[in-house]
Formats: sequence, C-alpha cells, structure tokens
Amino acid sequence: MNGNFDDIRREVRALCADFPGEYWRGHDKARTYPREFVDALTAGGWLACLIPEDFGGSGLGLREAAAILEEVQASGCNGAAAHAQMYTMGTILRHGSAAQKQKYLPDIAAGRLRLQAFGVTEPESGTDTLALRTRAVRDGAHYVVNGSKVWTSRAEHSDLMLLLVRTTAREDAARRTDGLSVLLVDLRDARGNGVDIRPIPTMINHATCEVFIDNLRVPAENLIGEEGKGFRYILDGMNAERILIGAECI
Repeated sequence: MNGNFDDIRREVRALCADFPGEYWRGHDKARTYPREFVDALTAGGWLACLIPEDFGGSGLGLREAAAILEEVQASGCNGAAAHAQMYTMGTILRHGSAAQKQKYLPDIAAGRLRLQAFGVTEPESGTDTLALRTRAVRDGAHYVVNGSKVWTSRAEHSDLMLLLVRTTAREDAARRTDGLSVLLVDLRDARGNGVDIRPIPTMINHATCEVFIDNLRVPAENLIGEEGKGFRYILDGMNAERILIGAECI
C-alpha cells in the first residue's frame, strides 16, 4: 500500500456507493440515525482500524483512519455518524486495565458493542471542563453518579458511554486538573435506571442529546485508570479525535 492508501480509499468508495444522496436526504428529513451505513462500516472493519490486532482490530494508524474518513466525506456520506467508534475506545486502550481491554475491545472491534458516546460537556461548564459538576461518590462496590451532560452525540445509539465525573470536590483537589475521573457506563442497563437521554433538535442531523443522571450506580470496576486522573486521560484522547474530525473537513 502506498502513502496515499489507494487500496483503502477504493474499498471505502465502493462501500459508500451503496448509500447515495437520497439515502442521506431521507435520514435528514426524518431526523433518523443512518444505522445501515454504520453497520456497513462496522462489517467492513473500518471502524476498528485503530484497535490492535490482538483485540480483533486492524492495528492501523491515524493516517489510515484519516484516509477512511476523508473518503467517506468525499463520497457524500456522513462520517460523523460513526467516527467516534474509531477513537473513543482509545481511553480504554491506553488507560484501561488488562481485564477491561479484554472484556470490551474485542466486542467493540467486532461491532457487538457500540462505544460512540462521550459525556463531558455540561450546561453550566461549557468549554471549561474543569468546572464540571457531575459528581460520582464511592459507595462500596459502586459509584453513585448525579449530574447532567449536554451535546452528547450518539448517546441514543451507543451501548457504552465514557463519562467524565468529579470524584473529588473542586475545592478539595490539590490542583485544578485533579479530582476528575472516567467511568464506563453501560447504557443498556442505565437507560431508565438513572439515565434519561433526550434528543436536542439541531439544524443538522447529528444525533446529539442531553443526558440527565440521577443516582446512577456504576460498578467501581468500570473506573478507567486511576481515580482523579481523568482530565489527563481526556486530553490524551483529543489528539486522535481532532485529527480525524479534521480529516472529514478537508
């Protein structure tokens, strides 16, 4: 394969040809999620390109992933419907335990689990992530979570959600960047049991939502990495996210 990744581009173009403009116009008009397109990308292995082969992925790099998304957009399709499946798993891959990687990554790679939701932004904090208020309090073998998130895209269509929470009160943290933690929430169990997801009507069909969290109990084993170090984990994942979203705009 040469530096232009022609083989990848050719195969992605062929896949996208099955989803012409009328397909996308229909979903936009009905404000529905393009599940068939996402399923096709998943079946082709394209959304698992950054997952190592040991966990069932392709073990490719960011350049290949960018080529995939560039070609999706160039073909008139919408990579934003699925791009988070590529990079959101990076938090588990880089900072998860061996048990968490083995439990989740093979199923994410195979498409048996969708991890496309990332709960960070809040109504009161906006882009000031360090001011977030969603709180998780340890209670035995669980964390009890209360708070809300906004502009959480694809939450309705994900099985799992990475959730950034405050586990130490801001005034008690040694540094402003301390005290935030990342929890992996199983939305299949949480919907109706502490999580209420409400779509936000927007000018573009981006499947974005508000997420309200009321006494949600999350197993402590779903903590990613160390408690209080979550802000660093979030920043660590932003490079891949920005690069790949940028590739869709070229």
